[in-house]
Parts: sequence; C-alpha cells; structure tokens
Amino acid sequence: MMERPKYFTPAEVAAHNTAADLWVSFLGKVCDLTPLMNQYKGDALLLPIMECAGKDISSWFDPETKDVLKYVDPLTSCVRYYTPRGRFVHTPPAGPRSDWASDIGQPWWRDERYKVGLLSAKTRWIRVVNTLTSQEQRLQVCSEETLAEILQRYLSYNSHARSYTWKHDGAGLDMSRTLSENNVPDYDHELQHLRLDRDLFAPAILLHFNDDLTEG
Repeated sequence: MMERPKYFTPAEVAAHNTAADLWVSFLGKVCDLTPLMNQYKGDALLLPIMECAGKDISSWFDPETKDVLKYVDPLTSCVRYYTPRGRFVHTPPAGPRSDWASDIGQPWWRDERYKVGLLSAKTRWIRVVNTLTSQEQRLQVCSEETLAEILQRYLSYNSHARSYTWKHDGAGLDMSRTLSENNVPDYDHELQHLRLDRDLFAPAILLHFNDDLTEG
C-alpha cells in the first residue's frame, strides 16, 4: 500500500520564509529548499529563490515538461531558460563560462529529495467543537486530507482527541475518509457567488467524549 502524501496549505508554506528555513511550492509540490540554501550559502544565484521564500513559483515552470520555462534568445537563436527575476541556482549561464559546472546532476526542481509534500488544491475552514467543554477551535484544513489527518492537526489543541467520536449533523464520521466523502458540505463557491463571508459559515465538527482517555 502506497504511503499517502502529506498536504500543506499555502499558509503553512508561507510560514517557511527565511534563508534558514525556506520552502516554496510549484506545480502542486511543496519543497524544502533549506539544504540548497545551506549548500550554496552566499551565492548570488540564491537571490531569486530567497525573494520568493514561502511563495508559489509555478510561473517559473512549464507545466507539461516540469522544467523551467524556455525561450529563443533573439541574439544567438539559442534556447535559453527564461528567468526574468535573474538566473538562479542550477540554471546555466547564457554563454560558455569557466566557473559553470555542468555536471550538477538533477537540478533542484527535479530532485525529489527536496519534496516534503503536496500543495492543497483547495483549503477549507471548519469549526471543531468539543461538546464536553464547549471549546471551539477553527482549523484551516486541506480538502484532500482524511479526518484522521485533520485529527493530527487538532491534537495540538486537545491531546485526547482520539478519545472522542467525531460527528457532523448527527452522523458519525469515517476517519479514513475526507470531509467531502463524509458528506460535510463545502459552500465556498455558493458563498462567494452570494458575496457572503465564508468564515462565518464554516461547518461544525462535533466531538463527543467516549469516557476513555487511554487513546490520548
């Protein structure tokens, strides 16, 4: 059985926005480029990447080839990488140079070692309500996540979350399925059409205590 990928929200990627902790997303992937930053520390070719720390850089790439965009140089008629922000690490110079090592192996945008997960195609807000304590916690989650994975997000607010039965609209939720697979509605499109604040209409997930703390 294949291991499920980990999904991240854009906000989670955006939190990693320094040279010492740098993530980017592109073409649906989330990559931790911190090791790359350490490897080339002080190199000017890191600047375009640093300027986009924590952001989505899909516009740098061709979605079909998964490679950096290219163009034909009008002066030399040669195909070059298109880097309007400036040349960055692992992209070759415009002409022959003695300081360019062509045997770099996989460029960082193709190197799976940097990949930490996938960027959610659709995030949504939910309200997790503890019916025992009446405490409510708003969570931004990935639509691709199962309830078990959402539970992992919630554990920092309630370490005994596994000791509760999770319900919506009176029905128990299948923790191996996503919110939509559990028929938890997502009205974001309709709310946007009606120009209503979606944050005011986040669905509620009710937690019912099982009187068992052994799963904490």
